[in-house]
Amino acid sequence: MPVLAESQLRNITAELLLGAGAPLEEAHLVARLLVAANLAGHDSHGVLRLPAYLQAIREGLCRPGTPVRIVCERPAMAILDGGWNFGQVVAARAAEMAIAKARSHAVGVVTAHRACHVGRLADYCAMAAASGCIGIMSTNGHGSDQDVSPHGGTDRRLPTNPIGYGLPTGKGFPLVLDMTTSVVATGKLRVALHRGESIPPGWILDGHGRPSTDPKDFWGPPPGCSLPLGGYKGFGLGLVLDILSGALSEAGCTRGESCPVGNGIFFQAIHIESFTTLDEFLFQVDRLIDHVKGSPLAPGFEAILMPGEASARRTRERQAQGIPVDEVTWQKLAGEFAGAPALANSSAMGKPSRGIFEAR
Repeated sequence: MPVLAESQLRNITAELLLGAGAPLEEAHLVARLLVAANLAGHDSHGVLRLPAYLQAIREGLCRPGTPVRIVCERPAMAILDGGWNFGQVVAARAAEMAIAKARSHAVGVVTAHRACHVGRLADYCAMAAASGCIGIMSTNGHGSDQDVSPHGGTDRRLPTNPIGYGLPTGKGFPLVLDMTTSVVATGKLRVALHRGESIPPGWILDGHGRPSTDPKDFWGPPPGCSLPLGGYKGFGLGLVLDILSGALSEAGCTRGESCPVGNGIFFQAIHIESFTTLDEFLFQVDRLIDHVKGSPLAPGFEAILMPGEASARRTRERQAQGIPVDEVTWQKLAGEFAGAPALANSSAMGKPSRGIFEAR
Protein backbone atom coordinates (compact mmCIF):
# COMPACT_ATOMS: atom_id res chain seq x y z
CA MET A 1 0.00 0.00 0.00
CA PRO A 2 1.66 3.29 -1.09
CA VAL A 3 2.08 6.07 1.47
CA LEU A 4 2.13 9.64 0.14
CA ALA A 5 2.81 13.05 1.59
CA GLU A 6 -0.20 15.35 1.77
CA SER A 7 1.25 17.62 -0.92
CA GLN A 8 1.85 14.69 -3.28
CA LEU A 9 -1.70 13.40 -2.98
CA ARG A 10 -3.16 16.86 -3.41
CA ASN A 11 -1.01 17.40 -6.52
CA ILE A 12 -2.16 14.11 -8.05
CA THR A 13 -5.80 14.88 -7.29
CA ALA A 14 -5.69 18.43 -8.58
CA GLU A 15 -3.79 17.48 -11.76
CA LEU A 16 -6.37 14.83 -12.64
CA LEU A 17 -9.21 17.28 -12.01
CA LEU A 18 -7.50 19.95 -14.11
CA GLY A 19 -6.95 17.39 -16.85
CA ALA A 20 -10.67 16.62 -16.78
CA GLY A 21 -11.47 20.29 -17.40
CA ALA A 22 -12.04 21.65 -13.88
CA PRO A 23 -11.14 25.33 -13.36
CA LEU A 24 -8.03 25.87 -11.26
CA GLU A 25 -9.83 27.20 -8.17
CA GLU A 26 -12.34 24.34 -8.18
CA ALA A 27 -9.60 21.73 -8.68
CA HIS A 28 -7.74 23.17 -5.68
CA LEU A 29 -10.87 23.13 -3.51
CA VAL A 30 -11.95 19.58 -4.35
CA ALA A 31 -8.39 18.26 -4.00
CA ARG A 32 -7.98 19.94 -0.62
CA LEU A 33 -11.24 18.55 0.76
CA LEU A 34 -10.75 15.01 -0.57
CA VAL A 35 -7.24 14.82 0.88
CA ALA A 36 -8.46 16.39 4.13
CA ALA A 37 -10.74 13.37 4.50
CA ASN A 38 -7.79 11.03 4.01
CA LEU A 39 -5.75 13.00 6.52
CA ALA A 40 -8.53 12.67 9.10
CA GLY A 41 -8.61 8.91 8.58
CA HIS A 42 -11.92 8.94 6.71
CA ASP A 43 -10.59 7.25 3.58
CA SER A 44 -14.15 6.43 2.52
CA HIS A 45 -14.60 10.11 1.60
CA GLY A 46 -11.08 10.77 0.31
CA VAL A 47 -9.36 10.12 -3.02
CA LEU A 48 -11.17 6.78 -3.24
CA ARG A 49 -13.97 8.96 -4.65
CA LEU A 50 -11.84 10.61 -7.33
CA PRO A 51 -12.21 7.97 -10.11
CA ALA A 52 -16.00 8.22 -9.79
CA TYR A 53 -15.82 12.02 -9.97
CA LEU A 54 -13.73 11.83 -13.14
CA GLN A 55 -16.12 9.32 -14.70
CA ALA A 56 -19.07 11.58 -13.84
CA ILE A 57 -17.33 14.45 -15.65
CA ARG A 58 -16.75 12.29 -18.72
CA GLU A 59 -20.41 11.28 -18.74
CA GLY A 60 -21.59 14.86 -18.36
CA LEU A 61 -23.14 14.16 -14.95
CA CYS A 62 -20.73 16.52 -13.18
CA ARG A 63 -20.20 19.91 -14.80
CA PRO A 64 -17.12 21.72 -13.46
CA GLY A 65 -17.12 25.48 -13.87
CA THR A 66 -20.91 25.80 -13.86
CA PRO A 67 -21.86 28.92 -11.84
CA VAL A 68 -23.74 28.36 -8.59
CA ARG A 69 -26.96 30.35 -9.05
CA ILE A 70 -29.10 32.00 -6.35
CA VAL A 71 -32.72 30.93 -6.89
CA CYS A 72 -34.20 32.76 -3.93
CA GLU A 73 -32.68 34.97 -1.24
CA ARG A 74 -33.88 36.78 1.86
CA PRO A 75 -31.83 38.26 4.72
CA ALA A 76 -31.54 35.02 6.69
CA MET A 77 -31.99 32.39 3.94
CA ALA A 78 -31.19 31.41 0.38
CA ILE A 79 -31.80 28.59 -2.08
CA LEU A 80 -28.98 27.73 -4.48
CA ASP A 81 -28.93 25.86 -7.79
CA GLY A 82 -25.53 24.20 -8.13
CA GLY A 83 -25.91 23.38 -11.82
CA TRP A 84 -24.41 19.91 -11.16
CA ASN A 85 -21.02 21.37 -10.32
CA PHE A 86 -18.79 19.55 -7.82
CA GLY A 87 -20.66 19.06 -4.57
CA GLN A 88 -17.70 20.58 -2.73
CA VAL A 89 -18.06 23.81 -4.70
CA VAL A 90 -21.79 24.04 -4.05
CA ALA A 91 -21.60 23.04 -0.37
CA ALA A 92 -18.76 25.47 0.35
CA ARG A 93 -20.79 28.28 -1.21
CA ALA A 94 -23.85 27.31 0.84
CA ALA A 95 -21.82 27.22 4.05
CA GLU A 96 -20.15 30.58 3.33
CA MET A 97 -23.51 32.23 2.62
CA ALA A 98 -25.18 30.75 5.72
CA ILE A 99 -22.28 31.87 7.93
CA ALA A 100 -22.35 35.41 6.51
CA LYS A 101 -26.12 35.62 7.02
CA ALA A 102 -25.84 34.33 10.58
CA ARG A 103 -23.20 36.91 11.46
CA SER A 104 -25.62 39.62 10.29
CA HIS A 105 -28.97 38.15 11.38
CA ALA A 106 -28.12 35.66 14.21
CA VAL A 107 -29.07 32.66 12.06
CA GLY A 108 -28.69 31.77 8.41
CA VAL A 109 -30.13 28.84 6.47
CA VAL A 110 -29.08 27.97 2.93
CA THR A 111 -30.30 25.00 0.92
CA ALA A 112 -29.01 23.80 -2.43
CA HIS A 113 -29.94 21.38 -5.17
CA ARG A 114 -28.26 20.00 -8.32
CA ALA A 115 -25.00 19.39 -6.44
CA CYS A 116 -22.78 16.38 -7.03
CA HIS A 117 -21.33 14.40 -4.10
CA VAL A 118 -20.35 16.89 -1.37
CA GLY A 119 -17.88 14.67 0.48
CA ARG A 120 -17.46 14.94 4.25
CA LEU A 121 -19.93 17.17 6.06
CA ALA A 122 -17.36 17.77 8.82
CA ASP A 123 -15.31 20.15 6.68
CA TYR A 124 -18.20 22.56 6.11
CA CYS A 125 -19.35 22.38 9.74
CA ALA A 126 -15.78 23.18 10.82
CA MET A 127 -15.95 26.31 8.63
CA ALA A 128 -18.81 27.55 10.80
CA ALA A 129 -16.96 26.73 14.02
CA ALA A 130 -13.90 28.65 12.81
CA SER A 131 -16.13 31.67 12.15
CA GLY A 132 -17.64 31.82 15.64
CA CYS A 133 -20.79 29.96 14.60
CA ILE A 134 -22.45 26.63 15.14
CA GLY A 135 -22.84 24.75 11.86
CA ILE A 136 -25.60 22.20 11.23
CA MET A 137 -25.70 20.35 7.91
CA SER A 138 -27.53 17.47 6.30
CA THR A 139 -27.81 16.00 2.82
CA ASN A 140 -29.94 13.50 0.97
CA GLY A 141 -29.43 11.71 -2.35
CA HIS A 142 -31.30 14.30 -4.45
CA GLY A 143 -34.24 11.91 -4.68
CA SER A 144 -32.12 8.89 -5.57
CA ASP A 145 -28.97 7.06 -4.34
CA GLN A 146 -30.88 4.63 -2.13
CA ASP A 147 -28.69 2.37 0.06
CA VAL A 148 -30.48 1.90 3.40
CA SER A 149 -33.46 -0.22 4.35
CA PRO A 150 -36.25 1.20 6.52
CA HIS A 151 -36.48 -0.26 10.01
CA GLY A 152 -38.23 -3.57 9.49
CA GLY A 153 -37.58 -3.63 5.72
CA THR A 154 -35.13 -5.62 3.59
CA ASP A 155 -34.38 -3.48 0.54
CA ARG A 156 -33.01 -0.03 -0.28
CA ARG A 157 -35.42 2.84 0.38
CA LEU A 158 -33.31 5.73 1.75
CA PRO A 159 -29.84 7.20 1.24
CA THR A 160 -27.40 7.21 4.15
CA ASN A 161 -28.62 10.79 4.84
CA PRO A 162 -25.78 12.11 7.03
CA ILE A 163 -25.92 14.91 9.58
CA GLY A 164 -23.08 17.12 10.76
CA TYR A 165 -22.52 19.61 13.58
CA GLY A 166 -19.56 21.91 14.13
CA LEU A 167 -18.97 23.92 17.32
CA PRO A 168 -15.91 25.83 18.51
CA THR A 169 -14.12 24.76 21.70
CA GLY A 170 -11.16 26.04 23.65
CA LYS A 171 -9.43 22.65 23.42
CA GLY A 172 -7.44 23.18 20.23
CA PHE A 173 -9.94 21.43 17.96
CA PRO A 174 -13.58 22.06 17.03
CA LEU A 175 -16.21 19.65 18.26
CA VAL A 176 -17.37 18.16 14.96
CA LEU A 177 -19.95 15.40 14.70
CA ASP A 178 -20.36 13.88 11.22
CA MET A 179 -22.41 10.73 11.04
CA THR A 180 -24.64 8.80 8.70
CA THR A 181 -28.07 7.63 9.74
CA SER A 182 -27.11 4.16 8.54
CA VAL A 183 -24.90 1.87 10.61
CA VAL A 184 -22.06 2.50 8.16
CA ALA A 185 -21.26 4.90 5.34
CA THR A 186 -21.30 3.26 1.91
CA GLY A 187 -17.74 4.46 1.34
CA LYS A 188 -16.56 2.34 4.28
CA LEU A 189 -18.07 -0.70 2.61
CA ARG A 190 -16.06 0.14 -0.51
CA VAL A 191 -12.88 0.52 1.56
CA ALA A 192 -13.44 -2.96 3.00
CA LEU A 193 -14.12 -4.30 -0.51
CA HIS A 194 -10.89 -2.78 -1.85
CA ARG A 195 -8.90 -4.24 1.04
CA GLY A 196 -10.48 -7.68 0.79
CA GLU A 197 -11.77 -7.44 4.36
CA SER A 198 -14.94 -8.75 5.94
CA ILE A 199 -17.27 -6.36 7.76
CA PRO A 200 -18.90 -6.64 11.20
CA PRO A 201 -22.28 -8.32 11.57
CA GLY A 202 -25.19 -5.91 11.61
CA TRP A 203 -23.93 -3.58 8.88
CA ILE A 204 -25.72 -4.97 5.81
CA LEU A 205 -28.25 -7.40 4.45
CA ASP A 206 -27.60 -9.28 1.21
CA GLY A 207 -29.93 -9.18 -1.79
CA HIS A 208 -32.13 -11.84 -0.21
CA GLY A 209 -32.61 -9.93 3.04
CA ARG A 210 -30.11 -12.04 5.01
CA PRO A 211 -27.38 -10.64 7.31
CA SER A 212 -23.92 -10.73 5.71
CA THR A 213 -20.31 -9.91 6.61
CA ASP A 214 -19.13 -9.86 2.97
CA PRO A 215 -19.08 -6.30 1.53
CA LYS A 216 -19.58 -7.71 -1.99
CA ASP A 217 -23.13 -8.65 -0.99
CA PHE A 218 -24.02 -4.98 -0.69
CA TRP A 219 -23.56 -4.54 -4.44
CA GLY A 220 -24.74 -8.02 -5.44
CA PRO A 221 -26.24 -9.14 -7.71
CA PRO A 222 -28.85 -8.92 -6.44
CA PRO A 223 -27.99 -5.75 -4.51
CA GLY A 224 -28.23 -5.78 -0.74
CA CYS A 225 -28.74 -2.84 1.61
CA SER A 226 -27.21 -1.25 4.68
CA LEU A 227 -29.16 -1.03 7.92
CA PRO A 228 -30.34 2.10 9.77
CA LEU A 229 -28.30 3.17 12.79
CA GLY A 230 -29.94 2.01 16.01
CA GLY A 231 -32.93 0.57 14.18
CA TYR A 232 -35.98 2.80 14.48
CA LYS A 233 -33.98 5.79 15.80
CA GLY A 234 -31.64 6.03 12.82
CA PHE A 235 -34.50 5.33 10.43
CA GLY A 236 -36.56 8.18 11.91
CA LEU A 237 -33.63 10.59 11.87
CA GLY A 238 -32.87 9.65 8.27
CA LEU A 239 -36.45 10.46 7.26
CA VAL A 240 -36.34 13.89 8.93
CA LEU A 241 -33.00 14.75 7.31
CA ASP A 242 -34.30 13.64 3.91
CA ILE A 243 -37.11 16.17 4.30
CA LEU A 244 -34.83 19.00 5.47
CA SER A 245 -32.35 18.35 2.65
CA GLY A 246 -34.87 17.62 -0.09
CA ALA A 247 -38.18 19.34 0.56
CA LEU A 248 -36.55 22.71 1.39
CA SER A 249 -33.95 22.66 -1.39
CA GLU A 250 -35.89 21.82 -4.58
CA ALA A 251 -33.90 18.56 -4.80
CA GLY A 252 -36.96 16.68 -3.59
CA CYS A 253 -37.21 13.85 -1.11
CA THR A 254 -36.18 10.29 -1.92
CA ARG A 255 -38.67 8.59 -4.21
CA GLY A 256 -39.03 5.34 -6.09
CA GLU A 257 -38.09 6.65 -9.52
CA SER A 258 -34.95 7.26 -11.52
CA CYS A 259 -33.33 10.59 -10.57
CA PRO A 260 -29.92 12.17 -11.17
CA VAL A 261 -27.62 11.12 -8.33
CA GLY A 262 -26.28 13.98 -6.25
CA ASN A 263 -26.95 15.75 -2.97
CA GLY A 264 -29.70 18.01 -1.75
CA ILE A 265 -28.12 20.25 0.90
CA PHE A 266 -29.36 21.87 4.10
CA PHE A 267 -26.95 24.14 5.99
CA GLN A 268 -27.75 26.24 9.04
CA ALA A 269 -25.36 28.57 10.84
CA ILE A 270 -26.01 30.05 14.29
CA HIS A 271 -23.95 33.08 15.31
CA ILE A 272 -22.88 32.42 18.88
CA GLU A 273 -22.32 36.04 19.91
CA SER A 274 -25.91 36.88 18.99
CA PHE A 275 -26.90 34.75 21.99
CA THR A 276 -23.97 34.99 24.43
CA THR A 277 -20.34 36.03 24.47
CA LEU A 278 -17.93 33.69 22.73
CA ASP A 279 -15.85 33.45 25.93
CA GLU A 280 -18.88 32.31 27.94
CA PHE A 281 -19.83 29.82 25.24
CA LEU A 282 -16.33 28.33 25.19
CA PHE A 283 -16.30 28.19 28.99
CA GLN A 284 -19.55 26.23 29.02
CA VAL A 285 -18.46 23.86 26.24
CA ASP A 286 -15.02 23.22 27.73
CA ARG A 287 -16.46 22.59 31.18
CA LEU A 288 -18.85 20.06 29.63
CA ILE A 289 -15.98 18.34 27.83
CA ASP A 290 -13.92 18.16 31.03
CA HIS A 291 -16.90 16.78 32.93
CA VAL A 292 -17.54 14.06 30.35
CA LYS A 293 -13.88 13.12 30.00
CA GLY A 294 -13.69 12.70 33.78
CA SER A 295 -15.73 9.49 33.64
CA PRO A 296 -13.90 6.32 34.74
CA LEU A 297 -12.76 4.42 31.66
CA ALA A 298 -14.47 1.22 30.61
CA PRO A 299 -12.30 -1.86 30.00
CA GLY A 300 -10.44 -1.66 26.70
CA PHE A 301 -10.57 2.15 26.44
CA GLU A 302 -7.56 4.42 26.78
CA ALA A 303 -9.44 7.72 26.60
CA ILE A 304 -12.85 9.30 26.12
CA LEU A 305 -12.66 11.16 22.82
CA MET A 306 -14.92 14.02 21.79
CA PRO A 307 -16.44 14.08 18.28
CA GLY A 308 -13.71 15.45 16.01
CA GLU A 309 -10.87 14.76 18.44
CA ALA A 310 -9.78 11.47 16.87
CA SER A 311 -9.85 13.07 13.40
CA ALA A 312 -7.69 15.94 14.63
CA ARG A 313 -5.17 13.47 16.07
CA ARG A 314 -5.15 11.36 12.92
CA THR A 315 -4.62 14.47 10.79
CA ARG A 316 -1.51 15.37 12.76
CA GLU A 317 -0.23 11.79 12.48
CA ARG A 318 -0.76 11.52 8.74
CA GLN A 319 0.69 14.96 8.08
CA ALA A 320 3.85 13.70 9.76
CA GLN A 321 3.89 10.08 8.55
CA GLY A 322 2.09 10.22 5.20
CA ILE A 323 -1.28 9.06 3.88
CA PRO A 324 -1.79 5.38 2.97
CA VAL A 325 -3.76 4.76 -0.23
CA ASP A 326 -5.30 1.33 -0.82
CA GLU A 327 -3.93 -0.56 -3.80
CA VAL A 328 -7.22 -0.63 -5.77
CA THR A 329 -7.60 3.15 -5.57
CA TRP A 330 -3.91 3.64 -6.37
CA GLN A 331 -4.15 1.54 -9.52
CA LYS A 332 -7.28 3.43 -10.61
CA LEU A 333 -5.45 6.76 -10.19
CA ALA A 334 -2.47 5.40 -12.12
CA GLY A 335 -4.87 4.32 -14.86
CA GLU A 336 -6.37 7.81 -15.02
CA PHE A 337 -2.90 9.27 -15.54
CA ALA A 338 -2.06 6.66 -18.16
CA GLY A 339 -5.24 7.54 -20.02
CA ALA A 340 -4.47 11.27 -20.03
CA PRO A 341 -1.21 11.81 -21.96
CA ALA A 342 -1.58 15.57 -21.64
CA LEU A 343 -0.72 15.18 -17.95
CA ALA A 344 2.66 13.59 -18.67
CA ASN A 345 4.48 16.90 -18.32
CA SER A 346 1.91 18.72 -16.24
CA SER A 347 3.35 21.46 -14.08
CA ALA A 348 0.15 23.31 -13.23
CA MET A 349 0.41 22.18 -9.62
CA GLY A 350 4.22 22.16 -9.34
CA LYS A 351 6.36 19.06 -9.88
CA PRO A 352 4.63 16.53 -12.17
CA SER A 353 3.10 13.57 -10.36
CA ARG A 354 3.33 10.94 -13.12
CA GLY A 355 6.75 9.91 -11.85
CA ILE A 356 5.19 8.82 -8.56
CA PHE A 357 3.30 6.11 -10.44
CA GLU A 358 6.25 5.13 -12.64
CA ALA A 359 8.46 4.69 -9.60
CA ARG A 360 6.42 1.73 -8.40
